[in-house]
Amino acid sequence: MQAPTELRLDRRLRFFSRTFSAKASRAQTASRLSRVSKVKTSFLCNECGAVSPRWSGRCLECGTWDSVAAFQADEVADADSGRVAPDGAAPSALPMAEISPLEVPRLPTGIKEFDRTLGGGVVPGSAILVGGDPGIGKSTLLLQAFAALAARGERVLYASSEESAQQVKLRAERILGDTKCATREANLFLLAESSVARITNEARRVHATVVAVDSIQLVHRHDADALPGSMTQLRRCCLELVQFAKTTGTVVFIVGHVTKEGDLAGPKLLEHLVDVVLSFEGDRHHAYRLVRATKNRFGSTHEIGLFEMTGEGLTEVDEGALAAANATEPRTGTAVAPVMAGSRVLLAEIQALSVSGFLGSAKRKASGMDSGRLSMMIAVLEKHGGLRLADQDVYASVAGGLRIVEPSADLAVCLAIAGAHLSRALPPAVAVLGEVGLSGEIRPVRLLDQRMAEAMRRGCKTVLVPAAQSDSILRHGGEIIAIRSISQALDLLSPLAKVH
Repeated sequence: MQAPTELRLDRRLRFFSRTFSAKASRAQTASRLSRVSKVKTSFLCNECGAVSPRWSGRCLECGTWDSVAAFQADEVADADSGRVAPDGAAPSALPMAEISPLEVPRLPTGIKEFDRTLGGGVVPGSAILVGGDPGIGKSTLLLQAFAALAARGERVLYASSEESAQQVKLRAERILGDTKCATREANLFLLAESSVARITNEARRVHATVVAVDSIQLVHRHDADALPGSMTQLRRCCLELVQFAKTTGTVVFIVGHVTKEGDLAGPKLLEHLVDVVLSFEGDRHHAYRLVRATKNRFGSTHEIGLFEMTGEGLTEVDEGALAAANATEPRTGTAVAPVMAGSRVLLAEIQALSVSGFLGSAKRKASGMDSGRLSMMIAVLEKHGGLRLADQDVYASVAGGLRIVEPSADLAVCLAIAGAHLSRALPPAVAVLGEVGLSGEIRPVRLLDQRMAEAMRRGCKTVLVPAAQSDSILRHGGEIIAIRSISQALDLLSPLAKVH
């Protein structure tokens, strides 16, 4: 029998033994966990792409509210570690002199205005992001382009994550009408799928040369622990599609949604990854649509495509149709300005309206032009044109959904506002060119000869030009009136009775 002292000592030893064993077990577990790669969580701004170690309600770089979201930092490294050269070999640095130039023929889509925006057609291996408001015509344009490509023997795959294959077929039949083409129907493949891996696998299986993913917001990867449409899914899916395009030489169209401000939804990284960014502009309640390239690694970003939405889909628009009405009959508050859209000239019809308002709170509203520029033109008309517009609500718009960003239409805007306020009009078939300075002078514009030639070809018989360029321009058969100041231009406005 043990003594009490020995018994107490034995109990203490067993207690300390159990305690030390538990601590050793926890230490071993912690050691094993520490050897596992830790996932670092960072926070990325959806607008500017700035990365920060902690969340904040407002981005510290661009100042955008509610644009910071969490992401796992190792995702970018994992996605980037597998990138290879387009030919499948490991990339290596070479001197520029040893690199042979790559001459890849473009693939025309068969739609003239669409090819103009793309620079002559699509480049094999390129990734193209198409954005626009809901119902603007993104899917319609791609279906028409894919049908034209399939009719020429190209194997194309249209993958929709928003509709079933039967719904896409119904829409395609409505657009294409009753025309049947065996070659087109055999080469146009439809797929209803939201998994990016299955989409790329199907594209490889059918040997597609052109693929469309509609839309990127509903496509997902199974290994990404996030919901479709989240920043993580958008980034990883777009990366996989771009890598697929580069490694296989397939043209990939990616349809993207836009925010209420009109910007492409998702992080700016998407626009940096792709080769071409196309913006579909226009009001879905109006007929005209514009396709503009905001980024193009293989062509110009100054070209635009003009379309009109009809019951049979999108049809190409003639350049002069937007201002055709102005050439037939005079109207108060209108003026036609030849504006540049890339390498071509469009006749833009400027419309203005002046109504009585309240002194000190008069409204100035602009559609299709810069509202600040409109306010400047109103100030010039008051100061140097003798018009009282301080108590007038002034509205100005560009017909047809066009947007003017160059100052060559300043004089046309001023004459439209003055005509609306004075109930006067320009004579029929008159085109107006000139930048208006703050002192009321008419300043020169670039490419004046090209603008005049197109205006004359479209039926304009008289062109108002800056006086500083009147002696150096070529004569195109019409009348040329040199304008030095805004007050001289206002003298050309006449009452409607005298215009007729």
